[in-house]
Amino acid sequence: STRESIYVTYMDNWRRKVERIGDLNYPGEASKKNISGRLILDVALNADGTIYQVEISKSSGHKVLDDAALRIVHLAAPYAPFSEEIRKETDILYITRTWIFSNNRLSGR
Repeated sequence: STRESIYVTYMDNWRRKVERIGDLNYPGEASKKNISGRLILDVALNADGTIYQVEISKSSGHKVLDDAALRIVHLAAPYAPFSEEIRKETDILYITRTWIFSNNRLSGR
């Protein structure tokens, strides 16, 4: 529906930015030691695109990857301000994503 599409567009743009910054700032230690893994990250954004909160809800089991995910979210900030349509419905947007660090790339779903 139209209502959902405003969120889909925002979150897709957010994901692309995070993945681009993640690829540019892939953790060197993970590359050297061939460490890969997946984690679940919860990010809450304010309406102006700044970070309200970020936390790992499920660790990758590798401190280097968990720390990199947190660092990447902060490096990519600030994000785009919410559209007027989103602002009418919420002042904080919660995004939960699975992050996959593998082969010197960051991807998510």
